[in-house]
Amino acid sequence: MVYPVFPGETNHYGTLFGGTVMAWMDQAAFVAATRHARCKVVTVHADAVDFKHPVPLGSIVELVARVVEVGRTSMRVAVELWVEPLQGERYLAAQGGFVLVALDASGRPTPVPPLEG
Repeated sequence: MVYPVFPGETNHYGTLFGGTVMAWMDQAAFVAATRHARCKVVTVHADAVDFKHPVPLGSIVELVARVVEVGRTSMRVAVELWVEPLQGERYLAAQGGFVLVALDASGRPTPVPPLEG
């Protein structure tokens, strides 16, 4: 997923709000888990999100999410947020983990496929 950082998403320091970072990361985790499970998924846990560097206004950010562990009905997804500033090199700005659970049509946890090796 790729997003531009617009003024409405930044604080008074001209950097991306941390809450926006977390929301975008959760969305990326949702997409990765949905692609893996091929059914409805919901977030049940967010691990620590580490903010390594600020994300300046006008940057382009790329979120990279991958399913790294699978339980019977749950998936652990690692997410990285990379920044492409207008000037300079691309860098890792934040990373975190999310746990999502697959649900059946009745809203009950349902088994997910194993990870392919």
